[in-house]
Amino acid sequence: MSRLLKEYRQKIRPFLKKELGYKNIMRVPRIEKVVINVGLGEAVQDPKLLDVVADDLAKITGQRPHIRRARKSVAAYHLRKGMPIGLRVTLRKFKAHDFIDRLINFALPRVRDFKGLSRNSFDGRGNYNFGLDEQTVFPEIEIDKVKKVFGMDISIVTTAQNDEEAMKLLEAFGFPFERG
Repeated sequence: MSRLLKEYRQKIRPFLKKELGYKNIMRVPRIEKVVINVGLGEAVQDPKLLDVVADDLAKITGQRPHIRRARKSVAAYHLRKGMPIGLRVTLRKFKAHDFIDRLINFALPRVRDFKGLSRNSFDGRGNYNFGLDEQTVFPEIEIDKVKKVFGMDISIVTTAQNDEEAMKLLEAFGFPFERG
């Protein structure tokens, strides 16, 4: 069992139950899944780039990414329907909590000029979305061996009913939000 999941079950969940005033422990919000998405428009010209990025993403997440293909053709971008243009990984349970633990404790502190995550990135349904500009902030990636620097969009899907509950959940996990 991951360290963060154990902490959630022993400390965070009882704290949130009391804080939010729930009688049933099952109503307390939890992290359902983490989705990491990488869009690669350059893969149209260089399809081998997808393999390089997929290997780095697999090192970061511990899971092989799923190749996303174009839904329709766009002539201006030389894009045809069915061409591979992105990668996606969905992490659940133990892997999701392990990823969040590494993200909070190792990756985010290594981001240049990091002042905290935005408090305005909630979607209204209790999910949180943000992006990272480069994969080199993760300790699994050796900077000397990086062939392509890429960014990623990270979505944290929770069972929270609203943004306030999700904010309290993520703050209890230790997410570094902006002050103010």
